[in-house]
Amino acid sequence: MVDNLIAGGQLQNYHLAHAAQADLHRRLGHVAEARAAYGRALALTQQEPERRFLHRRLAGLAEQ
Repeated sequence: MVDNLIAGGQLQNYHLAHAAQADLHRRLGHVAEARAAYGRALALTQQEPERRFLHRRLAGLAEQ
């Protein structure tokens, strides 16, 4: 569902949609897709606390 909303353009520039998409991929074990979605979320946010959180999630993927 999140994939469809992003692909449809409704949430394409909303960083939290990409973060949610990344988390779903991470939970499913789709590491490459999760990494890409976290990267898109990082590119779309300028809030430092959110950036730190997303960087921690990305670092956690490196361990998998």
